[in-house]
This record gives sequence, C-alpha cells and structure tokens, in this order.
Amino acid sequence: MRSTRARRWRSALRWSAALALVVLAACVGHQVARHAALERLREAADHRLDMLAGALDADLTRFEHLPALLEMTPLVLTLLDAPGDAQLRGAVNRYLDGVNATAGAEMLYVLDAAGVSLAASDFDQPGTTVGQDLSFRPYVADALQSGQGRFYGLGITSGRPGYYLSYALRGGQPARGVVAVKVNLAEAERNWRSLPGDVLLVDERGVVILATREALRFRPMQALDGLQLAEVQRTRPYGDAGLRALQWTQMQRLGRDVSVIALDGREQLASARRLRSAPWQLIALDDLASVRQSARNAAVTAALAMSVLLLVAVTLWQRRRAIRHKLANQAALQAAHDTLESTVVARTAQLRAAQSELVHAGKMAALGQMSAGLVHELNQPLTALRALAESAAFLLEQHRPQEVQGNLHRITRMVDRLARLTTQLKTFAHKAETPGVPVPLAHCLADAQASVAEAARLAGVDTVLDLQPPDLQVLADEAALSSVLVNLMRNAIEAMQATPERRLRITARRRGPRAVVEVHDTGHGIAADILPRLFEPFVTSKPAGAGLGLGLVISAQLLRALNGSLSAHNTVGGGACFVLELDAVPPTQG
Repeated sequence: MRSTRARRWRSALRWSAALALVVLAACVGHQVARHAALERLREAADHRLDMLAGALDADLTRFEHLPALLEMTPLVLTLLDAPGDAQLRGAVNRYLDGVNATAGAEMLYVLDAAGVSLAASDFDQPGTTVGQDLSFRPYVADALQSGQGRFYGLGITSGRPGYYLSYALRGGQPARGVVAVKVNLAEAERNWRSLPGDVLLVDERGVVILATREALRFRPMQALDGLQLAEVQRTRPYGDAGLRALQWTQMQRLGRDVSVIALDGREQLASARRLRSAPWQLIALDDLASVRQSARNAAVTAALAMSVLLLVAVTLWQRRRAIRHKLANQAALQAAHDTLESTVVARTAQLRAAQSELVHAGKMAALGQMSAGLVHELNQPLTALRALAESAAFLLEQHRPQEVQGNLHRITRMVDRLARLTTQLKTFAHKAETPGVPVPLAHCLADAQASVAEAARLAGVDTVLDLQPPDLQVLADEAALSSVLVNLMRNAIEAMQATPERRLRITARRRGPRAVVEVHDTGHGIAADILPRLFEPFVTSKPAGAGLGLGLVISAQLLRALNGSLSAHNTVGGGACFVLELDAVPPTQG
C-alpha cells in the first residue's frame, strides 16, 4: 500500500515537472519571438525615419538663402524707406512673385519694422498677407531682435500650416524690416501616407503638427501647462485647435528613442528621431498586432517542440533502462571505458602538438609576409634606378647631356622615394598613419611609366595614358601611390606576355569628390576562381617562384591607409581592369 502511494507521488511529480517544462518553453519562445519581431519592426522604423528625417531636413533648409538674398536687393530696401509708394510696392510684389516662382516656396513677403506686411509674392491671391500686422508672430520678433527667426504655425489669413523662416533687413543700420519665407510641408505629409504605419511630427511643446491621420494633428502628447497655453494663445501657432491631449501611455522603454506605448488603447511601437534643422522630432508608430501573433505562434511551437522532446526523452529513458538490465558483463564496459580514456589522452596530446605547430607556422608566415613586402616595395625603385643609370651611361657616350640630366633628375626622385619608403616602414612599426597631401597625378603616372618602360619595351607593350584633366591632383603619399601604380603596370605587362595584342591603357578621371584611375590590359583576364580572393595574401596566378601573391595585398593596404580603394574585374572584350580610387583635390586647392 505504501509503495503504491509512493509510486503515485513520483508519477505526479514527473507529470508536474513535464508540464512545467512545457510552460517554460512556451514562455521562452514567446519572449524570444516577441523580442525578435520588435527588433525587426524597430529596424524597419529606423530606416523609415532616416529617409523621412533626411527629406524633411532638406525641405526645411532648402529656402534658408532666400531671406538673405533679398537683403542685397535695392528695390526691397527702397520700399522700407517709402512704404506708401504704390508703384514701388507693386514692383516689389512682382519681384517677390518671380523669385518665389523660381524657388518653389509657398510664399515670400516683406514686413516693416512694426511687423506690417508691405509686399508679398501672393499679393494678387485671396488671403494675402499684404497689409496684415504680424508683429505678434515669434518669427517676426526674433528676426528684429536677433537677426533671424524660425516658426511653425497656421497662416493667419490662409489658415494653411507652414514653416516660416525670417531674416532682418538692416542695410548697414539697425533692423529696418523683415523678409520671411513660408515653406509648405503638406506635400511631405501626403507622401508619409504611402508608407506603412503612422508618422507624427512633434514640435518643441510636444504638440503633433503633422500626422498621417487627421485625428492626431494639433493634439499634444501630454496636457500643456499654463505657461505653454498662454504662449500658444499669444502666438496662435495652431489656430483654433482645441489642443486635446492624446491618450498616450508609455508601457515599456526599449531604448533611448524607442518605446512600446498605448495610443487610444491600442498597443504600438513608437520610434523617435530628432531633426537637425528644427527642435522637432519625428515619431513612427507601428501596430504590434503582428508582433503579438508571431509571439503566440512561437509559444505554441515551442510548447509542442518541448512536448515532443519530452516524449522522445521518455522513450529513450525506457529503452536505456531495458538495455541496462540486459547488460551483464561489467568487465567489457570497464575495458571500453579504459580504452576511451586512453584515446582521449592521446588525442589531447595530439591537439596540443598541433596547436604548437600552428602557432609556430603563424609566426613564420607573418615574418615571411613582412620580409616579402619589404623586398617587393624596394625592388621596383631599385630596378628603375638601374635602368635609368644604364640609360644615362649610354646617353653620355652619345654626348646627349640634356637627356642625361633628365635621367639624373629621375634617379634623384627615385632615391627620395626610397627614403620615404624607409620612413614609412619605420612609422608603420609604430602604427602611425601619414595624412594624404595634394599630389599631381601626372607626376606619379610619369614616374611609374618610366619605372616600367624597359619592361614594356622588352615585352612589346604599347602604353596609352589618358589623364583628364591634366592637372588632376589627389590626396595621397607620392611614394606609396607611385609604388601602387608601378605594381599594377608591371602586373599588366606580365599578363600580356602570351597575347597577340599588347596594349596597356591607363585612364584617370575626376568623379565627384573622388579621382578614379583605371589600368586596362589586353591579357587573358583573371581566373574565375582567383578573382574573389585576389586581394588575399599569397593568392597569385603566377607560376611557383614568380611571385608571392603579396603585391596586390600591399597595394590595397596602402590605398586604404590613404582613404582609397582598389578593385578589379574582367572586361567584356578580354583582359583585366584594376580600378584605383582616391580623394581628389578640389580645383580651387590645386
């Protein structure tokens, strides 16, 4: 009787433990799936906010030059001196209309020092500001006091919301008037409606000024205090809006600008992004219904998976117990245990020996790469020096002193280059980077071409150089850039040894802020299996002993240190093309 009761208790405990594991798996699956879904939703919201904030900042700053431009217009300053001149006012109205038609703002207008609108681009439209007293608007007072102002609000006469930029008109004197431009953000708000979720633009008071849903516009996230209400009553940025606070409750904070909130009783993910050009923030709202559904599905899946695992575990346990009952030969089990232990000991010793060999091989590989890099960097200038010296001796015998002098000048530059290389090697040991300086690309190309001229002549390679513009300069180190160009040209010459057409074409162009140099050859191109690993150490298509596969690696590292890049691809007509990019020196600095 007592043993039966004990068995029942053990069975109940097992079932309770199994149920607890199933519930725990469901909870863990729910939390993991919810976190992952929230993270995906958060990343999508971040991308959306990046796009919207960039576009909105561009809209807000696009017209900042207009007010300052009008200060340099004599016609506008003359109107401030003679506001009663109707003919002059008409001329200013037409001028503002023409400027605004070109700029694309909603409205452009001029006010006197008392805040009264004298002229406007919409002078012939209903609801024009001409003649209106706008002195109570903050952007007018700010411009008169500090020189410029910013403001968002509903138009007094038009009733349409906009962003106002103002600029004091001084003319060498205290502020004589104000020029203001109104930017219409309605188009941006309409574009938001095509995106998933809701988007809000909240001003510095916490009031929603733009929204994809009409019901959310001009409603504060929290109730305004007395001072804020008094300021709103005075400046009237929201017109006659009731400013009824949103039912906004923060439920869980996920990050500095990300929270789970409840809006009108519906749970949503709120992601915020502050603008650079105004004290506002964009908020993207995403419904969490999909997150909840994903979490529920994951919880059910985890519970089912845990149930299956428990069933498998019970089956395996029962089978193991049956096998254990059949095992009678303990000696065999002990022998197997001993054999396993000796095997583990032997494998551990082998692993330690292999680890020691790998460490030693890594050290030797690093030493070999450093030595090969040094030989690679010094071999090219030394080869060029020998060729130039032999050429100078021949020219001297031919009594051609001018050409000898040119060779000696090139030898001097090569020696300077070697000195810079050794200096770079010493500074490299201290992990110091030399900032790029303006370097004429024509000089580097000429030096590199001279360094490989003998090799090109012996190989029968026709070299074509196309540099546009001829005075193009890049931010680089001359020695490093020349070394890279020599390496690329020499590789191209060697690649064309077995081709009937041997033409080396080097082009250099300015593309925006970057300079792009392309080295084309007419060889057989780069093998498909080598191309993805071309810039890895010891990867080469040359036969054994002809190269270590470090030249392109070193060249790419030199360019990366100069904020540049090196890439390669095969051309359609055959051959390979190496593309070198560096920061170009603006023409004004050249």
